[in-house]
Amino acid sequence: MDIIHIGGENTVTGSCHLLKIAGLNIMIDCGMAQGYDSVPDIDKWPVSPKEIDYLFITHAHIDHIGRIPELIQKGFVREIICTHPTKILLGPMLEDGMKFSNISEKERVKCLKKIDEFSWGFEYGKYFDLKKGIRFKLGCAGHILGSSFVRFEDTGSGESVIFSGDLGATNTPILPDPDPPEPCDLLVLESTYGNRVHEGRTSRIQRLGKMLTKALEDGGKVFIPAFALGRTQELLYEMDRLFSDPDLKKTFPDLTPDKKIPVFVDTPLGLRITAVYSNLSVFWDNEAKNLYRSGDHPIDFDHLYAVSSHRAHEKLVETSGPAIILAGAGMCTGGRIINHLAAGIENPENDVFFVGYQAKGTLGREILKYGRQPGGHIWIGNQKLQINAEIYQLSGYSAHADADELTGWVASMPEKPGKIKLVHGEPAAKQALASRLQGMGYNART
Repeated sequence: MDIIHIGGENTVTGSCHLLKIAGLNIMIDCGMAQGYDSVPDIDKWPVSPKEIDYLFITHAHIDHIGRIPELIQKGFVREIICTHPTKILLGPMLEDGMKFSNISEKERVKCLKKIDEFSWGFEYGKYFDLKKGIRFKLGCAGHILGSSFVRFEDTGSGESVIFSGDLGATNTPILPDPDPPEPCDLLVLESTYGNRVHEGRTSRIQRLGKMLTKALEDGGKVFIPAFALGRTQELLYEMDRLFSDPDLKKTFPDLTPDKKIPVFVDTPLGLRITAVYSNLSVFWDNEAKNLYRSGDHPIDFDHLYAVSSHRAHEKLVETSGPAIILAGAGMCTGGRIINHLAAGIENPENDVFFVGYQAKGTLGREILKYGRQPGGHIWIGNQKLQINAEIYQLSGYSAHADADELTGWVASMPEKPGKIKLVHGEPAAKQALASRLQGMGYNART
């Protein structure tokens, strides 16, 4: 068994790993790099796309699937294996991603058809056989809908390896908690927040309520850069609770529906993904299912508005507050959030809420850095803009497990893995998690 980390070994984006086992070339994820992260050209990979026997996708975020079209263009013709929800999400996510590539519309349609033909959805918690005595099992990772970790086992030699993919936080709205992993010889573990602990969900929603109340007092806009897949739906769920839960309504009376504070979802992809989430309620956690059965749709409410057309988006940019606006992209690397920030970040009545990881080299990271400094500014295109809006960071809304949850997940294994290889993290996070795991008696390395 040999593993080559093509991308994501020392970065948070661009995940791509090659498992060579029993004569098979198995790729786990094929993601796009973001910010300052980079991945090698496919022509420089240790195997050609034609030589890859299987491609496993842990979940449908672009930093894990974004290079699949390029892989297919370069000759990949085998099976793409993932969960049923991930298969459904691949199409809209990649269709949106390819709009920003050099691929022609004709080629995009052709590529999406191939991806649909090549991809297969599998259930959680069951073993399935590949070739040459290799079998696999997908476990729920709790990161986004359909996310998984994957365990491979060579039934001949008994060797086994688990790729964690991206693990989610426990007690996340809509999503079940991650499944406990089986024993393995090698665990390839993400470490995005290996040096940080998130605030709990109870305190998180209280903080969101307080921040929204404060931010809307002066009649400004609240801009929330949100990933179309996962974060948008989670935030809608939490806002639905703030607007409809009896106890929370008493605590935050200024957020009750009669105040008519509009919430806009200004991301076409986010709207499309939210519709997919609604149609996949069978994969929700029990809390969300119970709300739905009681007549309270957990990601829909009266003063929620969809901004689908570009004309409606332009009108919203020019409209005054108060308003809550969720717009992509989550790291401010493009999308409609850029127009909102360009028009509104200099207005002290406005606020920007960051609810996810901001990679080095992204505009989101720059705003977080310079927004805390007197006279801080950013550049959007050739515009120099003063950061007068209030900047907030809500770490509790990360879709990634924190250091406590990562170590807890590892500790839930019935037996200690032979080795742990940390990936998908910045150096400080990886080293902190490695030291913590080593202190618990694990053979962990960066």
